[in-house]
Amino acid sequence: MQLDHSFCVPTDPDTVWKLFLDLGRVAPCMPGAVLDTLDGDSFSGRVKVKVGAVQMSYRGEGTVTRDEAGRSMVLDLSGSETRGAGTASATVTAHLTADPAGTRVRVRTELDITGRPAQFGRGIMTEVGDRIVGQFATRLEELLRRPVRDPAPDAGARTAGGQDLAPTSRAGAEPEAIDLGAAALPVLLRKAAAPAAAVLLAFVVIRAFGRRSGR
Repeated sequence: MQLDHSFCVPTDPDTVWKLFLDLGRVAPCMPGAVLDTLDGDSFSGRVKVKVGAVQMSYRGEGTVTRDEAGRSMVLDLSGSETRGAGTASATVTAHLTADPAGTRVRVRTELDITGRPAQFGRGIMTEVGDRIVGQFATRLEELLRRPVRDPAPDAGARTAGGQDLAPTSRAGAEPEAIDLGAAALPVLLRKAAAPAAAVLLAFVVIRAFGRRSGR
């Protein structure tokens, strides 16, 4: 499944690119995600999402490849449900270009997912993606407006590779689940409406034939 998204932040491309190079600072901008380890171009982390009463947690790892000249980066990600048989893998390509409003970030995701989320289909996954990217863009803009601060030398804030993580992305922290109910519920209702309408139609037809037979 291929998903395409785009957003703009009111900051010049050089500044945004420098921030993108620092995964420890960017990772907390992703809703529902926590970065556990960061060692060079490899990392691991967790993601938690919920749709109504259903909650899913994933644990996974990934690598990043950067193209400095083209201001683009590719993330290869893979993970699995911590309490289930579902798996997810993705190749995410982010490309930064100059925009009259600042920097345009285009994101293309090649997604392969199994388990419960697979039943949602492309429509709901696109809506969910729009929701997540929108929140990510808002948090990224807020981060760009803050001054850069060196994290305190706290052992709990260091990864296996010895690099400091942002305070909100420390290893061991429990991710706050992103609630996809607002995005998923309308699609789920539409999916449920079709069989419900068919049952209602069949009931009406049966009653109509029953009345004619009675006459």
